[in-house]
Amino acid sequence: MGLATTASEKHGSALLPDARPRRRVERPAVALLLLLALGLWLSPLSSFVPGTRRQQCQHGRTVEQRVADVLRENPLIDGHNDLLIFLRGRYQNHIYDSEFKDKFENGGFPQHVDLPRLDQGKQGGAFWSAFMPCPAGNGTDFSDENYSQIVRLTLDQLDLFQRLGQSYPKYFTPSSDSAEALQAFENGRLISPAAIEGLHQIGNSLSTLRLYYQLGVRYATLTWNCHNKYADAALESGPNFQPVLATPFWHGLSPAGRDLVTEMNRMGMLVDLAHVSAETMKDVLVGNGKGNWTGSVAPPIFSHSSAYAICPHPRNVPDEILQLVKQRNSVVMVNFSPDFISCVPGKTPSDLPDFYPPNSTLNQVVRHIRHIGELIGYDHVGIGTDYDGIESTPKGLEDVSKFPDLVAELLRQGVSDQDVGKIMGRNVLRVWQEADAVAAKLQAHMVPLEDDLKNPWEVVQLGFT
Repeated sequence: MGLATTASEKHGSALLPDARPRRRVERPAVALLLLLALGLWLSPLSSFVPGTRRQQCQHGRTVEQRVADVLRENPLIDGHNDLLIFLRGRYQNHIYDSEFKDKFENGGFPQHVDLPRLDQGKQGGAFWSAFMPCPAGNGTDFSDENYSQIVRLTLDQLDLFQRLGQSYPKYFTPSSDSAEALQAFENGRLISPAAIEGLHQIGNSLSTLRLYYQLGVRYATLTWNCHNKYADAALESGPNFQPVLATPFWHGLSPAGRDLVTEMNRMGMLVDLAHVSAETMKDVLVGNGKGNWTGSVAPPIFSHSSAYAICPHPRNVPDEILQLVKQRNSVVMVNFSPDFISCVPGKTPSDLPDFYPPNSTLNQVVRHIRHIGELIGYDHVGIGTDYDGIESTPKGLEDVSKFPDLVAELLRQGVSDQDVGKIMGRNVLRVWQEADAVAAKLQAHMVPLEDDLKNPWEVVQLGFT
C-alpha cells in the first residue's frame, strides 16, 4: 500500500544521537604475588551466594568475592517485572492489609518477588510493567471504543505503582531520567521506572501516552500479543489467551506507528521491541527501505526477549536482527520464561516451538546471554526476567533472590567482571542515557505531536438542547 509522508519521515533523520556513555573505571585488583607474600588469602563469601562451592581464584579473589564486587558496583536492573499485574490478580491491588503486608515485607510472599528477596538478590532496579492484556476479538479492531476500558485499567495499575512508591520508597520510587536512576542506585535505592506492555494500552491516544510518562512510565512495548494501530506483533491471542503465530497486518510499523515512535523519541520514552514481529523489529531499528523513514532516532530496547538461535520462538531475536541491534547500540535483555529459553522446532513451520523441559535451567539462560554477547558483543545484552508474569521458572532461577547465582555462573564460564557488570544493568542505563540525549535535542526544535480529535458533541451525548 502507498504511504504518505509522515511526521517521522520529516524529523526522524534530522538528528543522530551523539551521547557517549562514560565507562566506569575498574578499581585495581590487589596483586596476587603480594597476597602470597603476605599470606593474606581472602576468605570466600560463600554465604553471599547460596549453594556455591569455593571457586578458583582470579587475581586473588574467589568467584563469590567477584560476585559481591560486581553487584556492589553495578545496578542489577531487570528489564521486565510483572509484580503489578500479579498484585491485581491475587490481592485486587489492596496493599494496606496484613494479608499483603506481612509476607511482602517479611518474606514468604507468593511467586517471585518480595522485599527480603529483593535485598537477598542484591537487586538494583527493575522496570515494573503496568500490564493489561489485549481486548478480546479478532485482533484487527483498532477502534477507540475497543480500547477505552483498557486505558482505565492501566491507570489502576499506575496508581498501584505510585502507592507502592509511597509505602516503600526505597524500592519503588520512579526515576525521571537515566542520571537520576544512577543517583538512586548510589544512594541505596532501587531504580524503579514503570512500563506499559503494548500500545493497545494507550487507547490510540498520544496524550494518554504522555500522561503515562508523567506517571513514571519510561518504556512502552509496541505490542503485546495483538496487532494495534501502530505495529505488528509476533503473536496473537487465541482462545483463552493462548498465543498463536500472528498473520502480518501492517508488515512492520504503520504510518501512525512511525509518527508515534518519533514522538516517543522526543519525549524520552524508550521504544521496546519485545513481543513485536521480526518485520517490526527491523522497521524500528533501521527502517524498511520505504520513503525517508530510517527507524527510531534513539536506540530501542528488547526488554524481555532471548536468542532465536538457541530457542526458535517468534518472541526471540534472530541473529540477523541481533546484527542490527549492534549497529544501533541497542540491548537485548534475556527473558527467563522457560518457553522462550528452552524449546525445539514445532512439527510444522506454522506451529509454535515445543517446550523442552530438560533445558529449563540457569545454565540455559547463560547460553542465551553468551550467544548474544559472543555474536555482537557484551555491550548489547542484559536481563529481563518476566518474574511474576510466568507460571514456572528455570531451575536455579526460582525468584529474584537467585541473581547472585546467575552472576557467579557467568563468571565461571569466562565472562569478565566488567562485561557481567554491563549485562546486569550498565548496558540498559547506557541506552537510556542515549535516549535522554536524543530527547533533549529533539525537544529543542520539535513540539509534541497532537492527536486528531473529534468534536466532543459528536462523541458524547450530554442531553443538552
